[in-house]
Amino acid sequence: MNHRLNKLFEMKKIILNIIVFVMAAVSCQQLHAQVDPHFSQYYLQPMMLNPALTGAIEGDYRVSAIWRSQYSNTLSTKGVSAETVTDKNCNIGFNVLNQSTNDKAYNFTNAYLTMAYTGVRFGPRADHYLVLAMQCGYMNRRFDVGKLKFGDQWISGLGYDPSTSSGEAFTKPSVSSFDAGAGIAYYDATPNKKLSVFGGISAFHITRPAYPFLSDGDQQRLPVRYSVHAGARIIASDLLSIVPNAIYMREGDAEEKMIGVYMQLYATETTDFIFGANYRFNDAASPFAGFYYKGLTLGLSYDVNASYKTAGVTKGNSLEVSISFVGSKKNSTKTKSFYCPRF
Repeated sequence: MNHRLNKLFEMKKIILNIIVFVMAAVSCQQLHAQVDPHFSQYYLQPMMLNPALTGAIEGDYRVSAIWRSQYSNTLSTKGVSAETVTDKNCNIGFNVLNQSTNDKAYNFTNAYLTMAYTGVRFGPRADHYLVLAMQCGYMNRRFDVGKLKFGDQWISGLGYDPSTSSGEAFTKPSVSSFDAGAGIAYYDATPNKKLSVFGGISAFHITRPAYPFLSDGDQQRLPVRYSVHAGARIIASDLLSIVPNAIYMREGDAEEKMIGVYMQLYATETTDFIFGANYRFNDAASPFAGFYYKGLTLGLSYDVNASYKTAGVTKGNSLEVSISFVGSKKNSTKTKSFYCPRF
């Protein structure tokens, strides 16, 4: 009995230390808005967080889809992805993201192909992975000029007059660009280990795509988005796993910091319950709940304003719904459990 109590006490100390470290690591700067679209359930679109997470799954392939609604459904973001593990030290993935307003006045779409090299392994049984990845693809940003309203079109005493000139000259309301990114990640995939850590760093828009919407002169360019993430997977018991995690992203003058904890409760051999929450500093808290059944995972999260800066913005809350499936091929060569660095 005393031995079990000592083990439980040691596990609680480990969890507490990890959470304190994670909070300290991301609480050093003030939050600003982020340029790129993003999800609270970021682990459903891992290639947007770090290309090196491609194929880091407990199976041979994975497909997923997610939908996010913001501002009373005036802005929606959709993402789909697919990834597969090969026996050539290379994982391959593909993901597409689209964000648009409900009137289609604004539309943002990108599609990327990702390749992750998994041949760098170390440890007694080569269970520690150092993954290097590159991604490249297509990005399109466009808006419908006819659906935009400008200050010059508001007439005193009359209101908005669409026949009045806005005084703006748009040369390219639709811009398509080549885009590329890269990432590196470490994770410990040792089977049956009580504590496995993971982390990584990535850079997106390293080609600095231009967006010359207003002129062909000095073109502004999309800033590089840097992302740093870290966490741990803790097997607290035969029935419970705990995953504390942290993310820091920066894009130009914009930045985002987020910490979270997820728990996976094993109900039966084929069914798990997943629950937890993220906190985005100076922005929102995002509770999450979902369940897993034979490879299929359904998830639901809801962003709630949790900052004095957004306390009066009642329409700022966001809803996310996700679905993913992890499967194994027939005659799969996998012979041991692989503990992925995310759900």
